[in-house]
Amino acid sequence: MKRVVFSTVLLLAGALAARSQEIPFDASSTFLAWPAGVYPGEMAGVATTSKGHLLLYTRTGEAATAGASRIFTHGGSRLFEFDAAGKYVREIGQGVYGFLFAQSVRTDAQDNIWVVDRGSDMIMKFDQQGRILMTMSRKPESVAMEGRGPGPGRAGRGPAGAGINGDNFNRPTDIAWDAAGNIFVSDGYNNARIAKFDKNGKFLKTWGAKGSDPGQFNMPNSIATDAQGNVYVADTGNKRIQVFDNNGAFKTQYVNAGSPAAICISPGAHQYLYSSNSNATDSMDNGEIYRMELDGKIVGRFGKAGKLVKEFGAVNQMDCRNPNTLHVAEVTNWRVQRITLH
Repeated sequence: MKRVVFSTVLLLAGALAARSQEIPFDASSTFLAWPAGVYPGEMAGVATTSKGHLLLYTRTGEAATAGASRIFTHGGSRLFEFDAAGKYVREIGQGVYGFLFAQSVRTDAQDNIWVVDRGSDMIMKFDQQGRILMTMSRKPESVAMEGRGPGPGRAGRGPAGAGINGDNFNRPTDIAWDAAGNIFVSDGYNNARIAKFDKNGKFLKTWGAKGSDPGQFNMPNSIATDAQGNVYVADTGNKRIQVFDNNGAFKTQYVNAGSPAAICISPGAHQYLYSSNSNATDSMDNGEIYRMELDGKIVGRFGKAGKLVKEFGAVNQMDCRNPNTLHVAEVTNWRVQRITLH
């Protein structure tokens, strides 16, 4: 506990100075060529592939159209792919059973596509051709189930901790992997925990509970791993980033980046941690995105809250495959911005 307090004091001491270190940047919000008649709505998730293609998981609130037929997507969540220049490529998983309320999308080391859906409680793995390879958890039943409560609505999902064993999620938020392919899921809105699985989806362990002590969570909204397999969790409700080893042992926490809602870690020999504070609620939280060392030191910041280009509105997910070219998905501004840092 003494080490945690000491680390926190050091981070706070340098936080105000670091906040003034603005990183020059450019931004574009019009680089995507959407098909005629498609309106993306809330932009929940963004990810890139090894080819530089963009994957966008959106809350469109509309039916998907295939020729003369209309295929309803159970709530209007859709997954789109664009090439690196922003040209529309395809829609993936049209009409999929688990697409109910978009939360996030990620790609693994093999360019498989993983979709986290907060409405269906499901995580779905697609290959590069758009075929489903794996599903984790399941959509709530329309009848009462033990430990789940009646029906698929929010009120029917049961108390926090319901379905805590195995891969029964309760409004999950994000997913990450280590070098061995082990899977880490932030099961965030009702189950305040992190769940670990092997590369085949076999349940290994879980840690965390509702609270504010080290190792506890208040809405873990985003998760990332570094090259050593450490696990970083945006503990949004507690206004901190918590760091754990690969087995879930608490290591430290960073409280110098406002209310982290979305995080990502860049690849390469020198990794950076990016943290979005765009769900700002007070004068110290101005909607910025922080660039940090993995030890929590803030290198600089860019952006602020707002609706204009180079401003951010409720960033739900970021992709930082390229540490100087970020893609930022905004829920309230209904867009993704491409950020170029200088």
